[in-house]
Amino acid sequence: MSLATPTGVRYFEAPGIEFIVEDVADFFLHDAEDLVAWIERIAVVHEYRIAQLTFIFCSDEYLHKLNVEYLNHDTLTDIITFDNADDADVLEGDIFISVERVQDNAKDLTISFRDELHRVMIHGVLHLLGYHDKDLLSQTAMRRKEDYCLSLRTF
Repeated sequence: MSLATPTGVRYFEAPGIEFIVEDVADFFLHDAEDLVAWIERIAVVHEYRIAQLTFIFCSDEYLHKLNVEYLNHDTLTDIITFDNADDADVLEGDIFISVERVQDNAKDLTISFRDELHRVMIHGVLHLLGYHDKDLLSQTAMRRKEDYCLSLRTF
């Protein structure tokens, strides 16, 4: 369990994957069951087993507080991922996503909110799979992997 345990409302829960809305009004995942199947497919492709993935959808303010408290970064971000796995081939973690950042990203990139949300969600999963984005080379590799994972959606 992450140090940053959410207290929000459980929105959707499947074995090993849950979605929580922390402090965001008017947020609704229209395709929760499809998202679970997609994330499970990505885990299988990477030969990982899902122990527990928790996606927490929250506000800029909420995520900013976590960013300062746990990472010592005084900036807004779209995602923070906490890896809780003890084993190398197991996905277990908490993925906090700012709905406001995703909305702004989508607008800036002129893409749909849904597509940007899925990209950010899979970005968090890729971090748990061991991918990083600290420099230009790893950012490019991460973006390619995101695009590949997005291509695996069937919904």
